[in-house]
Amino acid sequence: MSSLSIRNIRKVYTNGVEVLKGIDIEVKDGQFLILVGGSGSGKSTLLNMIAGLESVTSGEIRIGDWVVNDLPPKDRDIAMVFQSYALYPSMTVRENIAFGLGVKKVPQREQEEIVARVAETLQITHLLDRRPAQLSGGQRQRVAMGRAISRKPSLFLFDEPLSNLDAKLRVEMRAEIKLMHQRLHSTIVYVTHDQIEAMTMGDLIAVMKDGVVQQFGTPQDIYDNPANLFVAGFIGSPSMNFIPCNLAIDADNAVFVLVENAGRTMRLKLPFDAGRLRQYAGREIILGIRPEQITDRSTAHGDGGQELSCLVDLVEPTGPDTLLTTKLNGTPVTCRTHPREAVQPGQTMTVSFNLSKAALFDPLNGERIV
Repeated sequence: MSSLSIRNIRKVYTNGVEVLKGIDIEVKDGQFLILVGGSGSGKSTLLNMIAGLESVTSGEIRIGDWVVNDLPPKDRDIAMVFQSYALYPSMTVRENIAFGLGVKKVPQREQEEIVARVAETLQITHLLDRRPAQLSGGQRQRVAMGRAISRKPSLFLFDEPLSNLDAKLRVEMRAEIKLMHQRLHSTIVYVTHDQIEAMTMGDLIAVMKDGVVQQFGTPQDIYDNPANLFVAGFIGSPSMNFIPCNLAIDADNAVFVLVENAGRTMRLKLPFDAGRLRQYAGREIILGIRPEQITDRSTAHGDGGQELSCLVDLVEPTGPDTLLTTKLNGTPVTCRTHPREAVQPGQTMTVSFNLSKAALFDPLNGERIV
């Protein structure tokens, strides 16, 4: 396996459209990188440039010790898994997996050993004599992965491989790919628009928007410490609540925001240093708080939260917990509560705010204040 280094990569098409605007990413040998973002963020273009399917306008892509900017795809020692599977319909599973080995002129006996080992790893031994048309979507994706694994490449590239699968199968295949990574200690770059995939699978996440990496780090760090409004809203399901508030600092240097619900105005004390926020006193800021930080008294477990009585507008049971929607300062706010504590729409409920992981954002530029 190999490390991957992406240094100041830019992509500008002949019509002058700049798709990538100086990307810097470092991935160590054996790490699992997720490129996540919405449509048009540039994540697939970046993956294609790593693969050699798109040219580099400027910057450097290094796989291991080699700069690969000008190398054709066949010389980059990569394996790519597509969302369309890209299997040969006339070949059996065995022949599909062995195809790349035959191109590399691997001896027949060794091909058979590799195919058997890969099939056992992916639990598709019983499918080796079937053709793609006889397989389910999940089985086809396993075969596509098997074909990639059989080559023992320096780098695996996955281009939204699960987007064609139903929800249950996506969950199963997420686990399969993660287990494969743990067994092989492979270096993987994985493109997705699904933030759940990003959070559950990767060692590292690069959150992209408009050709720029908005934040790069571990899944938990990005979840806990989003750099701006876009990252905070994109990572997490349900997404972070954003409440427009006026910031106040009293004579004791305590920091507060005012929130209004059902005609009543209440204060929330924020655990932030007044010295850092004094320039924002009297101004509108955006309070960011995740649904699990607004919960019922029983779930709060004495975390020192501040309690408010809120009118509930919407109730959404999910099984293990129930999502309640209320309004603070005219903005819908999602709370995550225990099912037995949930009330009905139109009723009031006391909820506890744990503000220890809250964030404040500047509404003018979307950047995090604290």
